[in-house]
Amino acid sequence: MSDRKPKILVVDDEKHIRMLYQEELETEGYEVATSDGAEAIESVLAREKPIVVILDIRLGPGLSGLDLLQTIRSMDSRLPVILCTAYDSFQHDLKSIAADFYVVKSVDLSELKDKVRQALARSTALTR
Repeated sequence: MSDRKPKILVVDDEKHIRMLYQEELETEGYEVATSDGAEAIESVLAREKPIVVILDIRLGPGLSGLDLLQTIRSMDSRLPVILCTAYDSFQHDLKSIAADFYVVKSVDLSELKDKVRQALARSTALTR
């Protein structure tokens, strides 16, 4: 059994969100990599090899987290993805059903941390 910390990839265009999530998740004992979404998701996944992805839906002009979700699913359908957005209206978007979890951004990160634990449990169960 490896002593390596589980790695989580946070993809969000807002630097303060990436920093907040990184700090909070590292406090929980995870290794955290971040991306603003500008680099090709294929390259980021290949380099970082996360076991969970936290993905914002709105990543700036012309860049949608829902499109990145489709790319992630085509590369690895078992990689847990948590959509995290300020807009709960996307929860009913057909593209968002490919995500494992959906969290509305909040100053309280309890729900996000809970979904990360659930995603890790699911990921661990799939690799056994």
